[in-house]
Amino acid sequence: MAELFKDIGVCKKQNHQLVNGGQELQGKLTAIYFSAHWCPPCRAFTPILKEFYDKVKESGEAFEIVFVSFDRSEEDLKNYLAESHGDWLYIPFGSNNINVLVKKYSVSGVPELIVVKSNGDIITREGRADVQVVQSTKDVIAKWRSMSQ
Repeated sequence: MAELFKDIGVCKKQNHQLVNGGQELQGKLTAIYFSAHWCPPCRAFTPILKEFYDKVKESGEAFEIVFVSFDRSEEDLKNYLAESHGDWLYIPFGSNNINVLVKKYSVSGVPELIVVKSNGDIITREGRADVQVVQSTKDVIAKWRSMSQ
């Protein structure tokens, strides 16, 4: 993941500190979460994704999510983060990298969870479906890792 995000600044949810995405994602399986607070399906899915993320992190897996916001203001973004998001990374509001990622992955609607290789190649666009029907977080992570080979 370091390759795709090497020149992209990402923020940590806890303190909104800007960090180097390439360094932060080094060696981690990464999912990019396109979402917005104004979107009812997003608001329904985000808590499910948070629960999945928390379980994966508790298991010690090298996994991270990067949130790409479609929110209309920085205040909306920060409220959405505070209300329902996990302790994952996000692209700062207004960053040109939001448009770069939206175009790169041809995102036309939200929510969308795309799991990617370190070079940015898509492992699956079905991350949302995988998380929603999950029986075991380990099985989902193993599936994504096997697809990345």
